[in-house]
Amino acid sequence: MKENVRIAVIGAGWWACESHIPHILKNPNAELVSVCRLGTNELEHLKKSYGIMHLTEDHREVYTQNPHGVVVASPHVLHFEHAITALENRCHVLLEKPMVTDTQQAKVLCNIVKESGKVLMTPYGLNYSNYMEKAADKVEEGCIGEIKHIVLHMSSALLDLFGGESDLDFARNHMYQPSPSTWSDPLRAGGYGWGQMSHALAALFFVTNLEPLDVNAITVKSPTGADYYDAAILRFSQGATGSISGAAGLPKHCPAQLELKLFGSEGMLLLDMEEGRERLQIRRFDQRDTIHPMAHGEAYGSYSTEESVNRFIKLCRGVKVRNCGDQIVGLKTIQVLDALYKSSATGGTVSCK
Repeated sequence: MKENVRIAVIGAGWWACESHIPHILKNPNAELVSVCRLGTNELEHLKKSYGIMHLTEDHREVYTQNPHGVVVASPHVLHFEHAITALENRCHVLLEKPMVTDTQQAKVLCNIVKESGKVLMTPYGLNYSNYMEKAADKVEEGCIGEIKHIVLHMSSALLDLFGGESDLDFARNHMYQPSPSTWSDPLRAGGYGWGQMSHALAALFFVTNLEPLDVNAITVKSPTGADYYDAAILRFSQGATGSISGAAGLPKHCPAQLELKLFGSEGMLLLDMEEGRERLQIRRFDQRDTIHPMAHGEAYGSYSTEESVNRFIKLCRGVKVRNCGDQIVGLKTIQVLDALYKSSATGGTVSCK
């Protein structure tokens, strides 16, 4: 029988306390051995709430507890430092999105992961849904041939989060509130691209093997200077083209949207995750179409932060399971986002390399 894995959490703020820590504690094959965050009062509160014995404000001290795996859920701009330190201490890493905030950082991280033999996973919840995995399988099987064009759109009801508001309805009953600077300060990788389009791009690069080449983008800014709306034209490997867009401006009563269309040499694939019109369809030129039935609420309803945590724990234990957000998916996602922001600032086309 495999031993339980020892897990440490770095950045025990809003999302880690709402998602990662409860899932780790619930998993019978994991032991939460250390938690790091700033604030002595907050650490004491975590100790009382979860019974965690080792708590620290210094992320380097979690390694005194000999963890096998580390969850990094710190602010976006600290992901690189915290992930590198975890890998240097020979730990597997569950690294929240965005993986990092710079293409060169992403390349360095990929090289270190390759050399170390350790697992890096970014928990893009939609990638671990049944239908995203099914779409990836169908594309790999060649069901639409060689991809020629993509259309990718995501929208969310998050004007308040990316606009810097501190009183957020969706987090009112959570242990901690999201830090406004993490989400709405453009100097700290705040904005819809880093915060939400990272999900959509990770879905694209999980489902396909496309390589991004260059980006031409425009954005519309929030009152804090972070992006509310993103629109971009991309070139990919294989001569493929694409358009991507993102919007924080859904009304609060509307379900989140993600739509991916892939047009290939033998047909097209449509994956629409919006509640009420969920669709996974493969339409072929030879009319041998495949329509996968999806129940109401089944697409976003299968979004699972717990599934990615549980798979990470299995990977730490040496169990072979699918990593739907590995470092390659992460690298391509960061290449596009880094180029998108640079293109928006300069008004020109920017290479993803």
